[in-house]
Amino acid sequence: MGPIGWPELVILLVVVLIVFGPGKLPDIGNAIGRGVREFRKASNDLEDSIRGDTKKPAAPSDTAERK
Repeated sequence: MGPIGWPELVILLVVVLIVFGPGKLPDIGNAIGRGVREFRKASNDLEDSIRGDTKKPAAPSDTAERK
């Protein structure tokens, strides 16, 4: 079974539109976007914890030294 092509994607979108209606589609899109964002954040946090803190702290700005 290969990746989803254009015809399959169009059929899937039509079925979702029929089942949920046009009023619920923005809510579903927001929920999916939030889920993807949270998944990416969690995977980045996990990757950072596995690799350790390799990021260097930011250098102090010049304005702080002048005062």
